Amino acid sequence: MARIKYYYDTESCRYERIRVSTWDVIFNSLGFFTLALLLGGIITLIYIKYFESPEEALLRKENQELKIYYDALDKELAHTNEMLASLQERDDNIYRLILGVDPVPEEMRTAGIGGSNRYKEILDKGLEKEELIIDNFQKLDQLKKKMYIQTKSYDEVMDLAKDKEQLLASLPAIPPVSKSDLRRLSSGFGWRLDPILKTRRLHQGVDFSLPKGSPVYATGDGTVSLIKDSGISGYGKHIEIDHGFGYKTKYAHLSEFKVKRGQKIKRGELIAFSGNTGKSTAPHLHYEVHVSKRPNNPVHYFYMDIDPEEYEEVLKLASIENQAFGSYE
Repeated sequence: MARIKYYYDTESCRYERIRVSTWDVIFNSLGFFTLALLLGGIITLIYIKYFESPEEALLRKENQELKIYYDALDKELAHTNEMLASLQERDDNIYRLILGVDPVPEEMRTAGIGGSNRYKEILDKGLEKEELIIDNFQKLDQLKKKMYIQTKSYDEVMDLAKDKEQLLASLPAIPPVSKSDLRRLSSGFGWRLDPILKTRRLHQGVDFSLPKGSPVYATGDGTVSLIKDSGISGYGKHIEIDHGFGYKTKYAHLSEFKVKRGQKIKRGELIAFSGNTGKSTAPHLHYEVHVSKRPNNPVHYFYMDIDPEEYEEVLKLASIENQAFGSYE
C-alpha cells in the first residue's frame, strides 16, 4: 500500500494531502531512468578505459610489439632504398657516363609490379591490418626489382669496362685525403651558408677540416692544367687537374704546391699540402669534381680504398647542412 504524504498549509493552518498526478509519476520515472542510463554509461566507459581482461591486455601488448617491429622494418626498407639510390646515381652519372652509354631509363627502375591478384592470398584472409602488410610487401617487391635491374646494369658496365683501363685509371675515384681524414668532412655539396657573405650559395664541392700542411692527393690519373695563387680572394692557392674524358678536379685553399703545370700525375700521387689561403675562415681543403664543365657531388666518386661502412659515414657527413669553410668564385 502506497504511503500517503502530507504538507502543512500555512494559510489554512492544516495538514493537506499531497496529491501526485499521473504526469508527475511519468516524469519522475523518466528522470530516474535517464540518470541511471547516464551513470551506467559513465561506469562502462571507465571500465573500458581503465580495466581490461587478461585476453585484451595480451592482444594490446602484441599489437604494440607488432607496431614497433613494423616501424623498424619500414625504416630498414627506407634506408636500403636510400643506399640503392646512391648506387643508381653512381651507375647513371659515373660508370655509364664514362663508358659512353645511356643511363638506365627511370621508368624502367620505377615501374610497378604488375598483377592485380598478386596479393590475393593475403586479401582473402581478411586480416584486420592487411593494408600495412600489403604495403610492406609492395615496397619489398619494388626494392627487389630495382636491385635486379641494378645487377643487370652492373653486368653490362663490367663488359663495357674490360677494354677501358685507361679511362678507369683517369676517373677521380678516391678521396683527396687519407682514410684517417675522411671523418673530417665538414661541409658537403649543395646549398650552404657562405661564411663571408652569410647567404645561401651553391657549394660546388666538399670541405675537409684539416690541419695546415696535411697531404693532398690526386684522385685520378691526369695532367695538371692549372696552378694559381689568387691571393686573399676566392680559392687562394689552388690546383686543377684535367683527367680527360670530360673530368676535371679542383683542390683549393692550399698552402704549398708539389707539382707543376703540365705535369703528368697518377692517382694517389702527392700534389699539395692543405692550408688556409684565399677566402677561407679555417684551415681546410676544398675539393670539386666537374664532369663536362658541370659540378658533381664528389662523395659519389669515393668508391675506391674505402669500405661500405666508411662510405655510408661520408654520405651522412656530406648531407648535413651547415656553413662552408670558404667562400668561392
